[in-house]
Amino acid sequence: MPVLRPAPSTLPELRDHYQQQKQSIVTSLLKPGQQGRRIHTQLRLQAEYADKVLRQLWRRAELPGEFALVAVGGFGRKALFPASDVDVLLLIPNSRSIGDNDPLKQKIEQFVSSCWDVGLEIGFSLRTIDESLQDAAADITVQTAMLESRWIVGSRKLFTQFQDRFLKHLDPLVFLRAKMLEMRQRYAKFDNTPYALEPNCKESPGGLRDLHLIIWAARAAGLGSTWDALVSNGLATELEAHELAACEAELSWIRARLHAVSKRNENRLIFDLQHTVAELFGYRSETKQGSRLPMRASEQLMRQYYWCAKGVTQLNQILLLNIEERLNPSVHLLRPINERFFDKGGMIEVASDDLYVKEPHAILETFLLYQTQIGLKDLSARTLRALYNSRHVMNAAFRKDPVNRALFMQIIQQPAGITHALRLMNRTSVLGRYLWAFRRIVGQMQHDLFHVYTVDQHILMVVRNMRRFFLAEHAHEYPYCSSLAAGWDKPWILYLAALFHDIGKGRGGDHSDIGARIVRKFCRLHGIAKADTDLIVFLVQEHLIMSHVAQKQDLSDPDVIAAFAQRVGNERYLTALYLLTVADIRGTSPKVWNAWKGKLLEDLYRATARLLGGSKPDPLAETEMHKGEARVLLALDPITLEQLNAFWNRLDFGYFMRHTADELAWHARHFATLPEQQQTSPVVLARKSVIGEGLQIAIYAPDRKDLFARISSYFDQADYEILDARIHTTHDDFALDTFQIALEFESTSLEGTARFIEKSLAQHLQSSAPLPEPRTRRVSRRVRHFPVNTRVRLEPDDKAEHWLLTVSASDQPGLLYSIAWTLAKFQLDIHLAKITTLGERAEDSFLLQGKSSLSNAQQQALEQALIEQMQL
Repeated sequence: MPVLRPAPSTLPELRDHYQQQKQSIVTSLLKPGQQGRRIHTQLRLQAEYADKVLRQLWRRAELPGEFALVAVGGFGRKALFPASDVDVLLLIPNSRSIGDNDPLKQKIEQFVSSCWDVGLEIGFSLRTIDESLQDAAADITVQTAMLESRWIVGSRKLFTQFQDRFLKHLDPLVFLRAKMLEMRQRYAKFDNTPYALEPNCKESPGGLRDLHLIIWAARAAGLGSTWDALVSNGLATELEAHELAACEAELSWIRARLHAVSKRNENRLIFDLQHTVAELFGYRSETKQGSRLPMRASEQLMRQYYWCAKGVTQLNQILLLNIEERLNPSVHLLRPINERFFDKGGMIEVASDDLYVKEPHAILETFLLYQTQIGLKDLSARTLRALYNSRHVMNAAFRKDPVNRALFMQIIQQPAGITHALRLMNRTSVLGRYLWAFRRIVGQMQHDLFHVYTVDQHILMVVRNMRRFFLAEHAHEYPYCSSLAAGWDKPWILYLAALFHDIGKGRGGDHSDIGARIVRKFCRLHGIAKADTDLIVFLVQEHLIMSHVAQKQDLSDPDVIAAFAQRVGNERYLTALYLLTVADIRGTSPKVWNAWKGKLLEDLYRATARLLGGSKPDPLAETEMHKGEARVLLALDPITLEQLNAFWNRLDFGYFMRHTADELAWHARHFATLPEQQQTSPVVLARKSVIGEGLQIAIYAPDRKDLFARISSYFDQADYEILDARIHTTHDDFALDTFQIALEFESTSLEGTARFIEKSLAQHLQSSAPLPEPRTRRVSRRVRHFPVNTRVRLEPDDKAEHWLLTVSASDQPGLLYSIAWTLAKFQLDIHLAKITTLGERAEDSFLLQGKSSLSNAQQQALEQALIEQMQL
């Protein structure tokens, strides 16, 4: 580490010298493997370098000795990160004011300009003491910055006067409550979770700001400004202080390295930087012991970060509640709940600090009381601390205790408070210590491009979604699911299935198989009846199958429904699987669920329920029923029976199986009565989708080999996402294609958008120009750093009449057009398309027609061409 020495006097020399000193800090931060509290020395040294430069610039500017230059904010506490602003306050006496023509104004401007010239990214303010106090009273951010003020140069007397008056005017309790409100608002910006995939290590819940808040509150209350001081003043235990210091060091290393690597004030652990920062911590991509699943260096870093952030949020709550209690001793009466617990103003208060050590059963009893006692809304600081300090009690013997097992089942089987109790158990680390398998997935990232939560957060989100199906106040969200849930006799079965469905992730192998084994053992140990156990195990084992069938297979095919029904077995299993599937997909990411997926799942459920209920599949009768319903819908339209029959006679059986009666009527209303001269040009229809989201597009045009590719190119250029495509050709070679598209923004005038598409798409399809090559466009950071392995599979269908093409790739703009363009080059037409977008992963299936046979060489060439088009 360089030794502090006098800096040169000229600005260029001063700038060079400061940059050299700053670079020496950055170089040390970029040395792999460094960790621990040494980071504070480096941040303090960086602040001291800045202090030295500011003093020299102060002397050069010849500012009055009665003024004072004061460091505030992070610079005030001597923790200057490489790209952080150097925040200073120029404090002047109340008797002085600086007007536009005051010679001092030029000197001050020269000082500020010189700071920038030498490379100090300065945040500057000029105030008298009175102005400082007024601004602090009006703005909690200003007040917080001034709380950490530190004299640099100038009048110490003026600075002391400022500090004395500032502290005299500071109301610690008002300050604390304002900062806690600010914290809640900050948390809301980050969805109230420390588990974002790209967390902000400074501002996110569990970040450095939460640690700063503890010190700010303690300093304002006169209770110390270091972790050791908090111990001396009885606010923190030695263990808590040790863990706070360790977390502060780790988060500081992360933030400092983010600055050093990005060369900017970047506090987010974005995907672009995670791997580099991880390697600086000494993490290397490896295979975990006892597992075949490789763990990226970035995953190891992020898991450690999440554990750290979780600990910070726990300790932040404990200490802030303790400080508040110290400042405002509670006047709440302690209402006895039982001999172990009190109700302290709506918070559960333990009767003694060592309750959980002496009576471990009371740990789970706490959460049962939280569910069952009216008016209890949280845990007191004393209870939180008692839980935190009794973690060693929650060991193997604790997990094997029959009383604890019975208590856990009572929690799961309560009629209310399930989600809140499980989330509180996870937040206090009790859930992972009781369910050891759950502990293994706490803070585990998912790089599958459609989950935006860590595994534990996703699981609890699925439990929450499942719980909402049983609550009347949420029945409007998913009415069909709620109606099914209303007739379900044992909701706890579904809650357990949700809790265990992804618990096998991260171990290598099929997580569904692993999870099924784990939950079967859980059921055996907790005395769950065989019939209930079998259902829970089935749900965990098969929780992905319904989504797979609904989104990737042809639901109009009776064989598909029959195979799925055979796998499910009975209506009870089907209903449970349907509810779990909807809850699961909704719990992955706000971007994954849409009304179209909901319709596919509901269609599959209804078709399978009919079959399991004893209705034998009769495709012919079903199509006749569709036709009959369509005729009723067309009764008032100017279309004759002869026109309708003539139109329908041109279409094959599959057309009627794949379309609803409403769609049959919609097509016939517009296409069956077209004059012959209009049938030589494309006709496009567009309407608001009956599912309530996006648009439905119908295209009727003379068939051509590249028609699907041309349609896809239009949607690609317009940035419309295709959710579904049903491609049909009449017996006389007219295409009748129906698309479901999603709009990025639901326009207030869908009608106007629909009319525009009708006109512009019809014009687009009249072009005979060569198809444009697919465009290369930017993809998201997440896709770029965690791409899906591109896979292509081409095989003949069971009847050897068509080719089945399945592709899996990172979703990217223009992906579908790239596929269609490649297929057009090979003179293959798409007969049916199942478009599945899971967040930022695409899994699409196509039924192709064209060449009756493809040689092995042609198949390999097609697969290679598709892979080349889809790779990033």
